[in-house]
Amino acid sequence: MRLTAPVVECFAGQRTWLRTIVLINALCIFIGCDSKRQDASVVPGPDVQDAAVQKGDSTAERSEQQESAPSTKSTAKNLTQPATSEIVLNADKLLAAALPEAALVEGWVRLFDTQTLHGWSIVGDANWQIADGSILVDAGEQSYLCTNLSLSNYELKVDFRSDAQTNSGVFLRTQPEPTDVAEECLELNIAPPDNPSPTGSFVQRKKLEPSDLGDFDPTQWHTYHIRLDGDHVSVRLDDRLVMELEDSSSLRPGHISLQHNSGRVEFRNVLLRPISGQTLKLGDDWETDWTKSEKESDQLAVEVKQDGLHLQGGLGQLQSKSDWDNFILQASYTLAKPEVNSGIFFRCIRDNMLDGYECQVNHSVINNDPMSPGDAGAGAIFRRQAARMVVGDGTQPTFLTLLAKSNYIYSWVNGIPVCEFFDQREADENPRRGLRLAAGPISLQGHDPTTDVIYHRLSISRIE
Repeated sequence: MRLTAPVVECFAGQRTWLRTIVLINALCIFIGCDSKRQDASVVPGPDVQDAAVQKGDSTAERSEQQESAPSTKSTAKNLTQPATSEIVLNADKLLAAALPEAALVEGWVRLFDTQTLHGWSIVGDANWQIADGSILVDAGEQSYLCTNLSLSNYELKVDFRSDAQTNSGVFLRTQPEPTDVAEECLELNIAPPDNPSPTGSFVQRKKLEPSDLGDFDPTQWHTYHIRLDGDHVSVRLDDRLVMELEDSSSLRPGHISLQHNSGRVEFRNVLLRPISGQTLKLGDDWETDWTKSEKESDQLAVEVKQDGLHLQGGLGQLQSKSDWDNFILQASYTLAKPEVNSGIFFRCIRDNMLDGYECQVNHSVINNDPMSPGDAGAGAIFRRQAARMVVGDGTQPTFLTLLAKSNYIYSWVNGIPVCEFFDQREADENPRRGLRLAAGPISLQGHDPTTDVIYHRLSISRIE
C-alpha cells in the first residue's frame, strides 16, 4: 500500500505565527517541529480496534510535558498519512468551527474540523483533499478516509454531494480496509439509480428503491443522519426516514470511513453523538456518585449551586464510586477565569490522590494566542499530549468530550477536536508512569487554592 505525499501544515491567523511540520515517509519522523504544534492529523493511525497495543518511547514536550512518538510498527491494517497537500490552518476559522450551544447540549462533536484531517487516516491511493471547508476526492484508486477512533453505537450526521455517476459511500463499524461488506461492516451507499445499491441503500443488505428516494439531485448538498443502537440501524436522508435495518452481524465496534470508489464526492459537517450515557450526579445528591478527599494541609470546598457543583480551594478530588476503562465522557463546566486549573482524571488508582490520566481543564494562553496554550490547554492529556489550540476562555459554559479506548485517547472542546494521544509506553499500574488499561474511577480535580470551577453536567457511556 502506497503512502501519501509528505504533509506540511502552516498555522496562520491573528497573533499566530508560521509553523511547519514535515512528515517524512513511512517512518513518520518529525523534523524542526515545535511539539506543542504537532498535529495528530499527521500521525498514522493504528487500527485501534484490532491492533496490539503499541510500545515506544515518548519525547519531552517542555519542562514536564511529554508527547507520544508515532510508532514505526505496522498494524494489522496499516493506515497511511491523512493528507496529500499543504494545509493552511487559520486559528480564527478553526475557532469558528465550534458548534452552537444547542448542538453541544445534545452531545454532538465534529469528526472533521473543517481545515485538517486530524483524527483521520487514509487507506489506498486517492487525492483526498480539503476545499472550502469540505473533504473532496475525485481521482485515484478505491480508497477510504477512516477515523482513527472505533465505536459500535452512536449517531452520525454527514453532508454529501456528488456528480451524477459517482460511486461512494459511508462505511460504519468497519475495518480500515473492508473485504466483505455483507459480513464485516455496513456500507451506506452513495450511487446513481441504476446501481444495484442506489443512494440510501445498505450494500448487499437492503436496497432503497429509487422511487422511494423521490426527486433527488446528487449535485446538491444532502444529509445522512444515521443511528446505530445494537442491532437496530436507522437512516434519515434530509430529515426523512428512508431506511431501517435489523442486523446482528455487524455488532462489533469499528471505524467510520468515507469511500472513494469512482467519481467526485464531497463531505462536510461530519458530526458524531454518543448514545446511552449515564449521568453522574452533580446536584444536592452528588454524594450518591462521588466521594471527596483532599490533601491534609489543603481544603477543597464543594458547594451545590443552582447550575452545578462548585469546586473551590486547595488540592483535592471528587472521586467517582464507579470504575471505567473504555468510555466516552461528556462534561460541561465554567471557570472563574481562564487561568483556573482543574482537570478530569480517569483510569485512576482508587483512593490515591489523582493518580490517573488527566484531561486538562485550563484555558490560559500565551500572548493572547489560542494556538499557544499556557498550560497544555483544555482537552490536553496533561504531560502526554498538549491541545492543538485553546478553544474559548472557559468563563462561559464549556463542553468537553473525552474518548478513551484501549491505548487511544481523543478529546474535543466545544465540538472541536483538540487532542489525539496514542499511549505507547510500557504498561504500569500507575498511568503517571506508564500505560494503564485497567478500569478506575473518574476524579474531578481541585488543583490549588485558586481553583474555582463549576461542573454543570457529566455523563459517561461505556464502549467496547
